[in-house]
Amino acid sequence: MTIKTKLNALMTPCLALGLGFAALPAQAHFPLMNCWFEGKTVACEAGYSDGSKAIDYAVEMYDYEDNLIAKEMTDKRSIVEFPHPNTEFYLVFDSGHEFPVEVDVVEISEK
Repeated sequence: MTIKTKLNALMTPCLALGLGFAALPAQAHFPLMNCWFEGKTVACEAGYSDGSKAIDYAVEMYDYEDNLIAKEMTDKRSIVEFPHPNTEFYLVFDSGHEFPVEVDVVEISEK
């Protein structure tokens, strides 16, 4: 075997291994939202699975007929607050990452 043949035999698996690692997807983080009642207020904290905050993002409140009740922005703590409506509702945090997060009123409890 010549040196060139040995070098090619060694380089081919290394190149294939390197390309394989380059094709791995980056670790994705996904949006999360936790909501609770504070008296007559509905509060939610929005963020991401990697622990980062979602500052200045919209959170929308809808009734069960999909009518927009209210829309607020998260603050510097990644928290948003709404007055409790006199109807059933759900909240939506759409960070632009694939699927928005929805929290239904039946999933919310007093903190």
